[in-house]
Amino acid sequence: MAIYDPKSLTAEEFINHEEILETIRYAEENKHNLPLIDSILEKARPQKTATGVHCAGLSHREASVLLACDIPEKVEEMYRLAEEIKLAFYGNRIVIFAPLYLSNYCVNGCVYCPYHAKNKHITRKKLTQDEVRAEVIALQDLGHKRLAIESGEDPVNNPIEYILECIKTIYSIKHKNGAIRRVNVNIAATTVENYRKLKEAGIGTYILFQETYHKQSYLELHPVGPKHDYAYHTEAMDRAMEGGIDDVGLGVLFGLERYQYEFAGLLMHAEHLEAVHGVGPHTISVPRVKRADDIDPDVFDNGLSDELFKKIIACIRIAVPYTGMIISTRESQAVREKALKLGISQVSGGSRTSVGGYTEEERPHDSEQFEVSDQRTLDEVIRWLMDQGEIPSFCTACYREGRTGDRFMSLCKSGQILNCCHPNALMTLAEYLVDYASEDTKRVGMALIERELEKIPRENVREIAREHIQEIYHSNRRDFRF
Repeated sequence: MAIYDPKSLTAEEFINHEEILETIRYAEENKHNLPLIDSILEKARPQKTATGVHCAGLSHREASVLLACDIPEKVEEMYRLAEEIKLAFYGNRIVIFAPLYLSNYCVNGCVYCPYHAKNKHITRKKLTQDEVRAEVIALQDLGHKRLAIESGEDPVNNPIEYILECIKTIYSIKHKNGAIRRVNVNIAATTVENYRKLKEAGIGTYILFQETYHKQSYLELHPVGPKHDYAYHTEAMDRAMEGGIDDVGLGVLFGLERYQYEFAGLLMHAEHLEAVHGVGPHTISVPRVKRADDIDPDVFDNGLSDELFKKIIACIRIAVPYTGMIISTRESQAVREKALKLGISQVSGGSRTSVGGYTEEERPHDSEQFEVSDQRTLDEVIRWLMDQGEIPSFCTACYREGRTGDRFMSLCKSGQILNCCHPNALMTLAEYLVDYASEDTKRVGMALIERELEKIPRENVREIAREHIQEIYHSNRRDFRF
């Protein structure tokens, strides 16, 4: 039997089945243990220190107790704490991005994804470099500055050389005042050598969803193809970090397996990265299984209610306070609205999940990876966020200034968000308002910027930010950053 060891590089030791089962048993036994629950909540609260704000975070076992707790007033306390932690480290900024699907050719047999190799009626497509260029220009014309590129796993159609060529094309395109400043990559697990190539290509975060941490379920859900190898997939983040990639993004596909198991496994993976590499995941995503061509989510019997989903988001935020959290357009406006207050720091907007979707006037459905629940335009999403009191941010400064990995975490932990990320968010929002926003959104946004400038603590930073924003309003100068 494998022994639980967060410092091990072997998947079945740092994601240990028996440890997860024992954690779930412990959480169930203690879900009404008020002294324990109160002590866990107290441990998790932000503490002001001489160098900023500190949060202890929680172990997977402590966080699992909170997740199991069903005492209404304690659940509400969790929600308030999650919001307090999110504001302490990320403020009221929400980072904006869009997915860009390059190819849906895939050799895997994943039973929850319409790209699986046996699906013979989905329209298969792979973008040429000219088509990549057209998609990127369409995204730039919406106002996007940050993309997450997506591709099926197919060594013939989508080799690493194709991905690298697409990244080079994306970064090369300067259209009007538009430019993609950061490309995150969500592709299949690969080798250390290939991760080094991605690092050299200037990617931001490498994202790979585990789908499920339950090994037996994983093998059944991935019956054929290279993704069938549980260990190779689960150990991918260690190879990525060995290859020099500072920022990695985790996620599970909630609904495939029992949520308690996935929750514990996800936090154990974060603990493993911290133990081995000295820095946890840069982001955690929380997708749920959704309907798509050839896929009926109702066949999976582990679906989550919206209320339970909300609780999971809050508990993740409490457990890993410094990690960014992402919610996509898989979720409806109503669900995303509730999630914003519970720890989410990044959202996609105006997304299309089909290959070549952004250049089509009507949203194509014949090659979508999943149905998009939130189908609003980017301008509508920006206006909605501002109406919620949030600052939509297109900022990519940290990544281009080398503030990644442990350097980003030290910035976050030192409480310098208001003097760095906050003004950068306001300046990139000003760019969006001038270059892309509707008149109504522009009016609301300019008033929000004026209010938010006053929150910057350092007078010199505040005045420099104000000057740069005025330059953005009245000239074609762009890309100011702290």
